[in-house]
Amino acid sequence: MRITAISAAAALMLLTVSTSLTAQRPDNQIDPKSLALLQEGRAALAAGNLDAAEDAIESALAVDPRNRQAFVVLGDVARNRGLPGKAVRLYREALALEPNDLTALHGEGEALVAKGAVEKAKEVLAKVRTICGAQCGEANALAASIAKGPPATATAQAEPATPAPAKP
Repeated sequence: MRITAISAAAALMLLTVSTSLTAQRPDNQIDPKSLALLQEGRAALAAGNLDAAEDAIESALAVDPRNRQAFVVLGDVARNRGLPGKAVRLYREALALEPNDLTALHGEGEALVAKGAVEKAKEVLAKVRTICGAQCGEANALAASIAKGPPATATAQAEPATPAPAKP
């Protein structure tokens, strides 16, 4: 009686695991609807319509959260909006899916430079160079951005305020 209960439990567990494994798609098969929404978002980004691009790409991620390129393009949208911290987070989401994605690494490095984290951007540049070598386009563009440095902020460019005269 004990053996029957144990074997029945083991068979049920095996059936459950095998059913869940066959229902999943491989990582390289992204839902076609997600890819169509990504293309729509890229077109909106190219046209300069950041709101429509963000909406379409977020919809693409809702359809298939494994769409790595959607995270990259959404990171580009965040960088265009002047949100380098959000862009870094989105590029890292793409890198969690594929750690050697040169486009995501380049975008992360650019966003880190915009954020002012030049040392971390240099670490990303080292990763890019180990993946594609010193003479690839992503490495050269990121090296140029690091050399240029972070953009000056409006508060750093403003003239210092003159102190008000002290009252006696």
